[in-house]
Amino acid sequence: MISAGDFKKGITIELDGQVWSIVDFQHVKPGKGAAFVRTKIKNVVTGAVLERTFSPTEKHPRARVEKKDMQYLYSDGQLYYFMDTETYEQLPLNRDMVESALPFIKENMDVQIKFFKGEAFSVDPPNFVELEVAETDPGFRGDTATGATKPATLETGYTLTVPLFVEQGDVIRVDTRTGEYMERV
Repeated sequence: MISAGDFKKGITIELDGQVWSIVDFQHVKPGKGAAFVRTKIKNVVTGAVLERTFSPTEKHPRARVEKKDMQYLYSDGQLYYFMDTETYEQLPLNRDMVESALPFIKENMDVQIKFFKGEAFSVDPPNFVELEVAETDPGFRGDTATGATKPATLETGYTLTVPLFVEQGDVIRVDTRTGEYMERV
């Protein structure tokens, strides 16, 4: 159990039978009345964000979120298969659990899967991935003074903006947290 007075960013708690992560918090001591903790919490399964206030003495159980490194194998319609690299067990997940990671993962890539009470609820790709540019327009000579960019489609189907010197077939590093181009590899 953790009291609301001890909340910090990133802590996961159980609230109304669901798992919530503390996104932001603020201890408030008004001139009149009792102190309280104003928080912004995010449901780790659905992604819903709420603003809620707690009494500093309120206690909530900490949620045990397990993380496991697994390898993405392949997709078969609406199911995506992941393999535990230690036990070689395969885990099929529905598209809605994998959807946020799909633009950044390809077959045989290692990912991190989060579990709560033995049930998988999300897939996180590595922070940085290297993907090949499948399609982009050629850059024009003399167009570089303004730091111009152009759209590029990656091998996974994800589209982002890249500098003009990036060409089709180049391998680039992408930050999966922001979805932005980092550098050419």
